[in-house]
Amino acid sequence: MKAMVCEQSPASLTEMEWPCPEPGRGQVLVRVHTCGVCRTDLHLVDGELSNPKLPVVPGHEIVGTVAQLGEGVERFREGERVGIPWLGWTCGECRHCRQGRENLCDRAQFTGYTMDGGYAEYTLADQRYCFPIPESYSDAAAAPLLCAGLIGYRSLVKAGEAEKLGLYGFGAAAHIIAQVASYQGREVYAFTRPGDRDGRQFARRLGAVWAGDSTEPPPGYLDAAIIFAPVGALVPQALKAVGKGGIVICGGIHMSDIPSFPYSLLWQERVLCSVANLTRRDAEDFLEIAPKVPVKTEFHTYRLSEANEVLARLRNGRMEGAGVLSMI
Repeated sequence: MKAMVCEQSPASLTEMEWPCPEPGRGQVLVRVHTCGVCRTDLHLVDGELSNPKLPVVPGHEIVGTVAQLGEGVERFREGERVGIPWLGWTCGECRHCRQGRENLCDRAQFTGYTMDGGYAEYTLADQRYCFPIPESYSDAAAAPLLCAGLIGYRSLVKAGEAEKLGLYGFGAAAHIIAQVASYQGREVYAFTRPGDRDGRQFARRLGAVWAGDSTEPPPGYLDAAIIFAPVGALVPQALKAVGKGGIVICGGIHMSDIPSFPYSLLWQERVLCSVANLTRRDAEDFLEIAPKVPVKTEFHTYRLSEANEVLARLRNGRMEGAGVLSMI
């Protein structure tokens, strides 16, 4: 099969013929239709993630159809459309799994990072970590839901009952979660790169009541802020923006170093936390609410062979919405 492969990191992806895998027990072989391009893929290619499986096929926002069933598979039938997210396997035995926090599993495996992903014509997946896709979404429209949507939704849940919500970095995740937050009756405040007028207009079009530069203070204190941009310097900025008892959530797997800041920014019971991975419950809940909003994903489609170009656009901040690779 054709695949775009990360042979070493940092380095560009290499287009090559790659062995088509065979499903083992509990696995399904999926014919990939589309795969979203996530910032985590960029971190992998740029050498910012430790200990990837190399060589590896990136990609973890996968939509496709089940082509073959491994032994013991009961959740799906051949020909059924499924989505495959970042969290690809958990042990079910460690204390985190037993406590329902499988996103923190001690032996977790991750799609497109420690196991091959969706920048290919076929991929393998554990049946436990595949999810039916709502019928109202096309393959391309559904792909960004599987990471930008899921991780964004987990971040939003961490924000609790926050009525005034700040989103730092208005890319693939923020453009989805802004819609969900507005649907829930929250006020969305969008923070973009300095000078990014198009990004601010994009945010307002998706329901933001205010959009400004990431270095600007919002008009009044926020209840919570989610940082999607991988920029540690935004943490003190976000802490300044939230009021007493506010929470700042770091929604990415990688972030540049957080600079020192005075304790006064954290005092008065402000909270700083991170979001790691996702759970099956996150996927089930989000894929149920998305069609009700309805969440409309903004995306641009590309051929599989154009993966390096899409990553470059993401790296340079030239991607409005999400990039999606199409294999059909």
